[in-house]
Amino acid sequence: MNGLAYKPIYLLAGSPGVRQRGADPLLARALATAGIAQPTVAYIGAASNDNWAFYQMMAPILRRSGAGQVNLAPLAGKRTRLDKARAILEAADIIYISGGDVEAGMEVLEERGIIPFLRGLYAAGKPFFGISAGSIMLARQWVRWRDPHDDTTAELFPCLGFAPILCDTHGEGDGWEELQALLRLEPEGTIGYGIPSGAGLCVYPDGRGEALGAPAHRYAHQRGRVVRMADLPLAAAQDVTVSR
Repeated sequence: MNGLAYKPIYLLAGSPGVRQRGADPLLARALATAGIAQPTVAYIGAASNDNWAFYQMMAPILRRSGAGQVNLAPLAGKRTRLDKARAILEAADIIYISGGDVEAGMEVLEERGIIPFLRGLYAAGKPFFGISAGSIMLARQWVRWRDPHDDTTAELFPCLGFAPILCDTHGEGDGWEELQALLRLEPEGTIGYGIPSGAGLCVYPDGRGEALGAPAHRYAHQRGRVVRMADLPLAAAQDVTVSR
């Protein structure tokens, strides 16, 4: 990729409401992307407004799964310290983007002007991974509603785009409604992935993807409607770019 050192991106759904007691195998695999034992993790909590309780819950899970130090990069709310956040991000072996609200998280990153800095780190070989909203933030774009009671007000907004795909996480309970709404706004032939609870998707720099933990659900915009396709199976890296 033009001589740049892009690493695989791990998009994890997590298991809402479940506190992990031991090592999480998918987190362990994502952390191994750093290439060293007990990598230092920079924690981006923009999607949860740098919620301290959320950080205190997640940091031990990361450590049990193989992380060393887990340092919050303060970007949101009263904790904002851009100079400190940049130093933490640059010094980290791997960068984690937490769950929360996708739109709020992207707004924080945009307002702080940190997105070009993150892109530079990724291009230089810094690995990234996310859970839930953090996974969606690492993908290409997402959907929001100007009026949550009016489906005609749905619109797209850009995310980081490190993973060149469209995805949603743990939406299997509602039939992936938001993912389908996203795809209806995309061109014909666009494909999106639903990552079920407890599962993940590894996206390689060459556009291939591998389902982790469970098959990834796959939908496509075809002939003016969104249709379910065959799942992306486990242990079978395939092209997962947004269109074929």
